Amino acid sequence: MTLTKTLTYRIMDIKSSLRSYVSRKKGQKSEERDNKEEEMEMFDQLYREWKGVKNNCKYLPSLYTKLPTTDEPLLLKLREDSRTNFLQRRSQEILENDELQKLWFLLDKHHTPPVLDGEQMISYEDFLLVSEKAGAKCKSFFNPSVFCKLVQTDPYGRISIMQFFNYIMRKVWLHQTRIGLALYDVAGHGYLRESDLENYILELIPTLPQLNGLEKSFYSFYVCTAARKFFFFLDPIKTGKIKIVDILTCSFLDDFLELRDEELSKEFQESNWFSAPSALRVYGQYLNLDKDRNGMLSKEELARYGTGTLTDVFLDRVFQECLTYEGEMDYKAYLDFVLTMENKRESQSLRYLFRILDINGASSLNVFSLNYFFRAIQEKMKLHGQEPVLFQDVNDEIFDMVKPADPLKITLEDLINCGKGDTVVSILIDLNDFWTYENREYLVPEISDETDI
Repeated sequence: MTLTKTLTYRIMDIKSSLRSYVSRKKGQKSEERDNKEEEMEMFDQLYREWKGVKNNCKYLPSLYTKLPTTDEPLLLKLREDSRTNFLQRRSQEILENDELQKLWFLLDKHHTPPVLDGEQMISYEDFLLVSEKAGAKCKSFFNPSVFCKLVQTDPYGRISIMQFFNYIMRKVWLHQTRIGLALYDVAGHGYLRESDLENYILELIPTLPQLNGLEKSFYSFYVCTAARKFFFFLDPIKTGKIKIVDILTCSFLDDFLELRDEELSKEFQESNWFSAPSALRVYGQYLNLDKDRNGMLSKEELARYGTGTLTDVFLDRVFQECLTYEGEMDYKAYLDFVLTMENKRESQSLRYLFRILDINGASSLNVFSLNYFFRAIQEKMKLHGQEPVLFQDVNDEIFDMVKPADPLKITLEDLINCGKGDTVVSILIDLNDFWTYENREYLVPEISDETDI
């Protein structure tokens, strides 16, 4: 019993010692925590005094606000109305036609002599004077950086009034177009889906005199044709959306809005993808290829495209890689194909063709890949009674043109950077293009003779 009591007392002493040790540690930790909090408060106070920030900032702004979902209709409506009001306010800040006219009169009145080669100039002092008289809406255009950008070779350090006014017109146009596109960005994410861009184009058709002759039954095909060019070149990885900034900075929108001009040359209309003649040409070709009139193109029907000299191997790969419906190509896929074939120099077109030529999915073309496609060219040459060219000669020429980083394979980057990617892919997929390349030394003198005549 005595031994048992002794052990019990010892255990109680140990427990008591542990409790006191733990309480001391907790006290130290609590004291350390209090010290850290006090230190942070002092630091915060000193920092605010140094920065001149008031201490009554109890609520900090949120860095991220989650967008409302479809389950929150009131928040969605609030966001939509807020965006609409914001865009309306921004549109009111844009110079109207009468304000632009008034600004031009002011610039003309306060130009700085002498006139240089028939062009009126303005000095920085008069530039500031016009800024004061032009009004608040024009203030953003009259800053030193704009003036410096426009200074060129004038001995008096002046800028051209016409160049300055064109700069303002361009800025006004960009702001107007940015707001117009933003109205179709329902979610407010800064990008447009294909359906959004199609709606934008559809509503612009009545405002473009060059499209007045289009029948309404053709509108849907025209809209599809126009929108496809934007998405083919600005969305090469097929995300299904394009940034509004990318639309504004590319030249396609300029080409499209050029159709506002009532007097466009025939040559310009034929070269402009968005013109009525061009859209009718592309759609007409599609209908002519569609022999069975089912609204889709089979491989045999697409084989008649252009000069009808595309190889079967290439066409097989096109239908393997592109989106098809029961083995046939729809109009959108055909538009991608046409944009590729008509713009082979562009990186997006080379990306499209490279994917087709890369039969191994290795992101590179080796001798086997090149030989696989060129054999079809050799077979077509035999069918036309021509002596086939040796593959080794063509292979050497291709590698000499591309000069790849790896001498055993060609990557997409190599193909784009060499500047002759269009020639390389053309001689592998089209007999007519290969014949033109092979006889280039004989064709050039003929062209020169025709020019001299």
